[in-house]
Amino acid sequence: MSTGTKAVLRLRMGSHDAHYGGNLVDGARMLGLFGDVATELCIRSDGDEGLFRAYDSVEFLAPVYAGDFIEAEGEIISEGNTSRKMRFEARKVIKPRPDVNDSAADVLPEAVVVCRASGTCVVPKDKQRVKR
Repeated sequence: MSTGTKAVLRLRMGSHDAHYGGNLVDGARMLGLFGDVATELCIRSDGDEGLFRAYDSVEFLAPVYAGDFIEAEGEIISEGNTSRKMRFEARKVIKPRPDVNDSAADVLPEAVVVCRASGTCVVPKDKQRVKR
């Protein structure tokens, strides 16, 4: 069941995000983006930031490098009394082209899914401001 509540962020991974050799970005950066998406989802659904309780599934599917543009999307797929079950997907939509020149980049013809996850956030009853 989908509640219809969705959120999307798009940002560029900078050199400060590169954690490993070859400008590879740490997978935890995608989880950080999912946390920001989850916060927006809770605000949209309840008028409060909520608290991320746990991930129940995380899949790292493709590498992310400094200079890549990542689109992180999340959706509330079910709601309990205080819990919000969510699923997330991060996609690479633009990649740098250092082989062409130092400022070249390409919009990818098809986004590359780099990470998928699902998890649960909790919004305490006394903090829920949006009437259902």
